[in-house]
Formats: sequence, C-alpha cells, structure tokens
Amino acid sequence: MATITQSRFTPKKGLPWGNPIVYLIALVLIGLMLGPVIYLILGGFRDNSQITVSPAGLPHPWRLGNYTGILQSGVFWRQVGNSTMVALGTTVGVVVIGVMASYVLARYRFRGRGAMYALFAAGLMFPATVAITPLYILVKNLGLVDTLPGVILPQIGFGLPTTIIILVPFLRAIPREIEEAAAIDGCSRLGFFWRMVLRLSVPGLITVGILAFLASWNSYLLPLFLLNNQDTFTLPLGVQAFSSQYSTDTAKVLAFTSLSMLPALLFFSVFERRIVGGLTGAVKG
Repeated sequence: MATITQSRFTPKKGLPWGNPIVYLIALVLIGLMLGPVIYLILGGFRDNSQITVSPAGLPHPWRLGNYTGILQSGVFWRQVGNSTMVALGTTVGVVVIGVMASYVLARYRFRGRGAMYALFAAGLMFPATVAITPLYILVKNLGLVDTLPGVILPQIGFGLPTTIIILVPFLRAIPREIEEAAAIDGCSRLGFFWRMVLRLSVPGLITVGILAFLASWNSYLLPLFLLNNQDTFTLPLGVQAFSSQYSTDTAKVLAFTSLSMLPALLFFSVFERRIVGGLTGAVKG
C-alpha cells in the first residue's frame, strides 16, 4: 500500500531537452519570420528567368551582377547617406531631449507633473497619419520641405513619448541617498545630472537610442510626404522609386531591397541584448 501511495504522488520528470511542442512552435515562428528575408537575399542572386521558372528555387547559377551593379551606383550610397544622417540626427535629438525631460519628470516635484507624464504617454496612441496634413503645413511654413531637417524634427517629436516612458523608471530608481550625498559634497542638481544620472542611466539611453535609430531608418510615411526631390530620398523611398523604375526586373528589385534592409538588420542583431536589457531595467524601475 505504501508503495502504491508513493508512486501515485511522485512527480513525473520532464524530458531532459524540454517540451518538443514548444520547440516546434518556435521553429515555425522563426521560419515564418526569416523566410521572406532569405527569399529576398537569395532572389537577388538570381535572374528573372530563374524566378519565372522556379519562384522558390535556389540560384543556379549564382548571379552577382545585381548586387555589384547596385553597390557601384551613386544613387544607392546617396540614399544610404541620407538615411544615416536622418537616423543619427533623430537619435541624438530624441536621447538628449528625452533624458532631460525624463529627469525633470522623475526627480522634480511640481504641480502638473502627473498630467505632463500622462500627456507623453498619450503620445504613444497618436499615430503620425493623423497629424500628417497639419505637420506638412507647419514644415512648409518653416521652409523645410525637401530637406533632411524637415524629417528629423518631426521624428524627434514622435520618438519622445517612447523615450520618456522608458527613461522615467530608470531615473526614478536612482536612490535618493546618492543625490543627498552629492548635495552634501556641494554638487548642484545640474552637476548631479551630468556626473551621476547620465552614467547610471547608460543602459536606458542605449536602449532608447537604438529604438529611435531603427524607427528613423525604417520610417516611410514622413519622408514620403516631406521629400519630393530624389537627391534627398532616404532608403525606404529609394526602394519605392527603384521598384517603380525597374518594375520588370524582379531580381534587381529584390537585390536593392535586400541591401536596403541589411544595415538595420545587422544593427538590430548586434544590439539586441542591449535593447532587452534596457527594457528589463525600465520594467524593474
């Protein structure tokens, strides 16, 4: 009887490699996400006849002319430069303005602080499509249409809500004792911000900087409405223009699209852990 009772209540040991269903679902999701990317990259190494005969086949033989032709063109590199300038300008503006606003909201007590924080939080639910018409009129009145600053400034505004939502918990988590000790040593609030706050919030700053860079690099709607001159096109607009120009050359369009998304893909792959770590710290804070 004791043996039966003991066997009845003994917990079953799981498989040493985990649940195979979880691994199967994970592999299916990974395949669904990576499948289009792999198809784009491999499609650039084919020609139109290969794509017509076997749309899902492998390159045979491998064609390098599509990629080399794009890499040797000045249009592609000019668009890369435009995207880089817009992304870096947006990132710097979002991080600098965002950390200063977050510091005030997190460390200062004043009337209306909660309402101001709620206003920034509400910005997450405010899509750019709603404001595109008045935004275009404003940028036009400032004389910034067809210029990269005309794209950078609105993107900074749309990137601030996410930045502030992430950074405020970071800055609130800094112990008050550190600030009091710095004040005893004669450090002002501004000095405490420059010497201590920025150093302690580096993981959060890196996270919001990466998110702002990727969002700006992949931005399509704002450049579409604000940029009409091809000399100022960013890569998303360049992909559209290239697809329209070479609509009959599918292989070349796939190669151009692959090269356009490659920088953002590599950037995200390198800094993936930074993003996860920064978001985890924000949640804990």
